[in-house]
Amino acid sequence: MPELPEVETVRRGLAAVMEGRPIVNVLVRRGDLRRPLPEGFAAALTGRTVIAIDRRAKYLLFRLDDGTVVIAHLGMSGSMVIEQAVDSQAPDAFPDPNMAGGKHEHIVFSVGNGTQIRFSDPRRFGLMDLATEETLADHPLLASIGPEPLEESFDGAALAARLTGKRTPIKSALLDQRIVAGLGNIYVCEALFAAALSPRRSAHTVQGGRADRLLRSIKSVLLAAIEAGGSTLRDHVAPSGEIGYFQHNFQVYGREDEPCPSCAQPIHRLVQAGRSTFFCSRCQR
Repeated sequence: MPELPEVETVRRGLAAVMEGRPIVNVLVRRGDLRRPLPEGFAAALTGRTVIAIDRRAKYLLFRLDDGTVVIAHLGMSGSMVIEQAVDSQAPDAFPDPNMAGGKHEHIVFSVGNGTQIRFSDPRRFGLMDLATEETLADHPLLASIGPEPLEESFDGAALAARLTGKRTPIKSALLDQRIVAGLGNIYVCEALFAAALSPRRSAHTVQGGRADRLLRSIKSVLLAAIEAGGSTLRDHVAPSGEIGYFQHNFQVYGREDEPCPSCAQPIHRLVQAGRSTFFCSRCQR
């Protein structure tokens, strides 16, 4: 499933071609994704201008000029690919939205200047919903999500406070979106290695210097991954169609039995809450 860096990569790509432009047409080929699209979804968007595209955790937020907000989640296999005007001399000449884009292409957004955004989702675990600026914070998908890890105000002390009293392993705690937003399996494994903390360590013991070290590692890993366009292991592509490259920088994730880059001891894998965890038992305590 796309994690924060992949969603941020998608956000940046879409913002470059959608912000400040009207939505000319919305073609819905299939309305039953992880949940049904809201009634009147296409009509609510058509004719509206995209003011901004933001991200909250792993969700994309399309803010429109009438106060409507589209909440989108890519699920496990979703992608949004940009298709430019068919004629550079006639920028309003849109590609035919009905043109076959594969059986998994469910929604096509045509925006001003002849650009289309084609949403595909083979597994249909993605979703789109509607909210307003007034109701957004209380929306069931967003209401319980914790702070953004890249916010300047989120420091080691704030992380330590959210881990106080948590007796679950630190790996599991960091995957809990109520504690920190947007973190997933890949980047938690990488951040714990960078911070030299065992994924089995009880979360409540990550205080003081440990919390400071962990948060620095989280921020560093996420920023590096965003710079690399995220990680493409299976489905992730940027809206431009390019893949991410951070998978070439993995220190531990997916490297079971390979030598630790710090001490050369074989990297271990264990299963926590149904997810594979990769770590070095010598370097991480």
